[in-house]
Amino acid sequence: MTESSDSFEALFASEEKKTVKKLTPGQKITATVVGIRGENTFVDVGGKSEGVMNTSEFADAEGNPMLEIGDKVEVYFLQSKGGERFFTRSIGSGASAAHIEEAFRAAVPVEGFVKSEIKGGFDITLGGNIRAFCPFSQMGLRRVEDAATEYLEKHMTFLITRFEENGRNIVVSARAIQEQEREEKKEKLKETLEEGQVVKGEISSIRDFGAFVDLGGVDGLIPVSEIGWSRVDKVEDYFSVGQQVEVVVKSLDWDKERISLSYKATQRDPWEDIPLHFPEGTTVTGKVARLAQFGAFVTIAPGIDGLIHISRLGGGRRINHPREVLEEGQDVEVRVESIDLESHRLSLAPTDYISEESEAEKEKSEYRAFSAKKKEQKAEKSMGSLGALLQAKLKEKVK
Repeated sequence: MTESSDSFEALFASEEKKTVKKLTPGQKITATVVGIRGENTFVDVGGKSEGVMNTSEFADAEGNPMLEIGDKVEVYFLQSKGGERFFTRSIGSGASAAHIEEAFRAAVPVEGFVKSEIKGGFDITLGGNIRAFCPFSQMGLRRVEDAATEYLEKHMTFLITRFEENGRNIVVSARAIQEQEREEKKEKLKETLEEGQVVKGEISSIRDFGAFVDLGGVDGLIPVSEIGWSRVDKVEDYFSVGQQVEVVVKSLDWDKERISLSYKATQRDPWEDIPLHFPEGTTVTGKVARLAQFGAFVTIAPGIDGLIHISRLGGGRRINHPREVLEEGQDVEVRVESIDLESHRLSLAPTDYISEESEAEKEKSEYRAFSAKKKEQKAEKSMGSLGALLQAKLKEKVK
């Protein structure tokens, strides 16, 4: 026996050991397109398992197939009939009541058209003329302000959750489908998402404490402290629902499903330029951002706030609160006293502020100047007296 015949027999034996893959109606699997013949598309679902699908499910508006042999597709198992296995991407618009009931029992998605808004939800049309009802809460993963504008006259995919009275009472859910898809995406994210990674997402909701970002399967939170380098009073000033953003993954906790994100980490830190633009001793005009019991915070540049301590306010008199001399939004001329880059702290003082040390030094300088002037005057007086005495002596000698 030759080597090639041995290899062929081994391959044949391995193929014989393969068993037909057991599938449950409604089960979702990944299949490979192995043939396209007219109305039928054939798919390989693993092992010796092959199935048939309707080519129209993959056709464009002109009826041309949009798939090629070798393409991977996500499909649902419908049933075995006449020795063949039937699969579908979803039950389409041409479905009959029997197909709709079959989709219900097999938990296969159906395509529906959102026809009108009714009490408690929407009137959905399945298969062209079969009515169903979808509650507001089952139209999507998130609550929307204007449900009619969001959903009316749109084609969507639903899961049938109730089929009663021979199809006269059908309830569907789009949310159930979206939750399944979201869970699948989440599992993929677990394999790829890492701390420190820069990712893109969409703002899904806004709260007082931050903004939630849909990363494609799971939501992460940008807390207020991670939105900007300066103080953030209103999250709405920075984000809107549906906005695309780029963020850095700060921390991951899959057990508690908590993902912390940072928006400001994708922006240049303005404090890096402080020594260049605002060295100690610099005089600059800023705007009072907020007042606290211990002082006033002043914005001298976007993202750069400094503190004027209350002891430097009042023009020499003692005050109990900065509001006695300043108000938010007021322009004020300040001098940079000290910089702490590591802690992002900037100490400021009004330009007319004179510290106790400076005041004492000023007094000493004034005293020294005064003493020097007195000595000079005394010397001039002495010189004047000496000159008069000499002149008198000269007059006596002349006589």
